[in-house]
Amino acid sequence: MMRVPSRIPIRTAVAAVLLLAVAGCKSGPSGSFKKKLNVSLGAQNYAQALMDIDKAKEGQYGKKNMVLYYLDRGTVLHHDGKYKESDDAFNSAENRMVELYTKSVTKSAGMLVLNDNTVDYAGEPFERALTNVYRAFNWLFQDKLDEALVEVRKAGLFLEELNTMLEGKAKYKDDAFAQYISALLYADAGKMDDARISMERAMDAYGWYQSDYGVAPPKFDFPKPDKKEPRGELVFVHFNGVAPIKVSKTFQVAWGNALAIAKENDTEASGAQFQNALRAGITGNSITVSYPEYQPQPFRTKSSEVSVDGGAALPTTLMEDVQAIAAKTLQDRMAIIKTRAIARATVKYILALAAAKAAQKGCDQIGNAFAKIACKVAATAIAQGAAAASEFADTRCWGTLPAEIRMARMKLPVGKHSIAVAFKDGAGNVVGTKTYNDVEITEKKRIYLSYRTADAVEPTPQGGGGSGGGKIKAGAK
Repeated sequence: MMRVPSRIPIRTAVAAVLLLAVAGCKSGPSGSFKKKLNVSLGAQNYAQALMDIDKAKEGQYGKKNMVLYYLDRGTVLHHDGKYKESDDAFNSAENRMVELYTKSVTKSAGMLVLNDNTVDYAGEPFERALTNVYRAFNWLFQDKLDEALVEVRKAGLFLEELNTMLEGKAKYKDDAFAQYISALLYADAGKMDDARISMERAMDAYGWYQSDYGVAPPKFDFPKPDKKEPRGELVFVHFNGVAPIKVSKTFQVAWGNALAIAKENDTEASGAQFQNALRAGITGNSITVSYPEYQPQPFRTKSSEVSVDGGAALPTTLMEDVQAIAAKTLQDRMAIIKTRAIARATVKYILALAAAKAAQKGCDQIGNAFAKIACKVAATAIAQGAAAASEFADTRCWGTLPAEIRMARMKLPVGKHSIAVAFKDGAGNVVGTKTYNDVEITEKKRIYLSYRTADAVEPTPQGGGGSGGGKIKAGAK
């Protein structure tokens, strides 16, 4: 049986495989890792979740994904009630985001890299805003209203600056929930003009939230003031579900279609790197292209309601649909993502052809005609296979976020109350409960309570599937 010589051709092909494999290496926590964290969150096993995150710091996360490492760490610590440690983690994430973001928006958008995973992850705009929201709650639950106000201000300023940087073309222009919380906190601090401005911005944002994300402007009904019965206010915030996970979808795209898709996006198609790649004179029929796609994670809890002292239950209101925001953010960027993916795949295809051609020169040294043909076919298959196998979309995202944020606001008589929260599935069945005993309501003061449910993978029995919350007294309108 005749063997195919492997000296020069195989070395060349292997070199091509190694080059493209490095370019296509997956980066960031895997989908299975994210799901495992969410199982721990749903079971309130924060120690296990934190242990898994810390063990994965050098592996699943790696140096280019420290933003995600600190975001996941901060989320777990927050819902475990460790607010100071949580804020330290979020502070590290935010500092890295600030360091990377200008470069990410102004430079990386026009970069042609063999794989987006090789670029440091700077976070999505909505992830940056929600980082400040989490930090605001961390300070609230430490009874530090001024520091909480700093965080909600930073969320608004960041989005304003981003919109300016993008010349008014930003789709996610503001965060309605962050502005709404900002209005409450300004009122708590007695800054009523600032509270009014923030509430106006919140309602303006909810105007386009309704069309973009299906979230209507919130309406809370309050009883008429009773001078004989002093009242305070309870604000309950429900962090519900688990965020969608990004997955990589790979397609074989006909070359003519690839050109048409790329030309749809004038912003990036005009770049010299992209033009050079697209005009490279490919003679193949198709290229392998990967795009990211959000995959929603089903969760059992669909709604919640709050009752006081055994009275009538008040349903929570949807304030922020994180799942919808994430999906729409990706959709709005898909034209650019496709253009870059096609140009990237084209460059790798060219490299593969060059590697195959170099390997085939070595095959010419083989005397046997059949072996020579077999050698060339093998060299081409190895090089082009490496190009296709190395194509993998950027699937990095903040995986421990809730899918949505809900809220209830209630005016209550001054004194101690028992607050009961029921969590329901889509059929209206109670799947979990949480009770806060002896919650003291003070006149003209707000009490904030928060709770997390994360029952994505394995439904939990009644009374479970939740995460710890916190409460704080703060000045109110």
